[in-house]
Amino acid sequence: MKYIDAASQFLHYLRNVKNASEHTVRNYGMDLEAFKNYFENSPLLTPTTPKEVSVAQVDKRLVRSYLADLSAKSNAKRTLLRRLSSLRSFFKYLSKEKIVSHNPLDEIDSPKLDKTIPTFMTYDQVMHLFDQPDTSTYLGFRDRCIMELFYSSGLRISELVALSRSDFDAKNLKLKVMGKGKKQRVVPITKTAADWLSRYLDHHERHHDGDEHFAQEDPDAIFLNKWGKRITTRSVDRKFEEYLMMSGLAGKITPHTIRHTIATHWLEKGMDLKTIQVLLGHSSLATTTIYTQVSSRLKREVYDKAHPRALDDEGQV
Repeated sequence: MKYIDAASQFLHYLRNVKNASEHTVRNYGMDLEAFKNYFENSPLLTPTTPKEVSVAQVDKRLVRSYLADLSAKSNAKRTLLRRLSSLRSFFKYLSKEKIVSHNPLDEIDSPKLDKTIPTFMTYDQVMHLFDQPDTSTYLGFRDRCIMELFYSSGLRISELVALSRSDFDAKNLKLKVMGKGKKQRVVPITKTAADWLSRYLDHHERHHDGDEHFAQEDPDAIFLNKWGKRITTRSVDRKFEEYLMMSGLAGKITPHTIRHTIATHWLEKGMDLKTIQVLLGHSSLATTTIYTQVSSRLKREVYDKAHPRALDDEGQV
């Protein structure tokens, strides 16, 4: 089968059988296209017409050459691993469907990703950041509401922008969230976040054009952009960048930083890892255990600062 036809069939499978999100399907498509762009010009594979390349022509030499090329171009290791993972899933599917008789990825080892401890904020830093939006304005009120919801439940940015009115249970302080792989979960929210959300949904400017925004056009979406339509992840990221600059806080703080932060704070307050895993929507507990490293480091720093007999910089009491 031609590579382009096999790739198209695989993406159709992800979308219609695995129920993968459009974001996931798009990423797989980009990764498979990147590999195609490479082998079209590779001396290891010189077809008469690139579109005629068969998946059976892809071997371990070609894959290793591709990975070496990515590495030589200083691609981030995480990007390299993602593209390799996409190829693995693709050829695993082709093998399962007996489209190829041999999976060339079986002989390729994955480089190990250096484990990094997630960045987190102190509670005071969180409150300082939350003070930046001008809540006397409709859009500023929206931004503060978004921040409160992030910190309340540790939502992913994609989960937050996808929220609809029917997902919000104000009486029972709960949200229905559509997570990765279209897995739905119910998460609790604080009364503070629920109050901000209720007031934002009932905001008197939501249904009227203002100086800096238009009236609601999407009656289902919770969070709207200035055009009155469902807000995008890019818009939320951009607003966070603005508020970070206004706050004067050091480092890069994103919506995902808030997710790491509340997970760390939950752990510090005694919440067990299994509960945190469920709340964050992690498919594996191993993903959640990274916060124990953050917690241990934080406890050490607090201890060193607070203990009256802690060593000073010179190693003296």
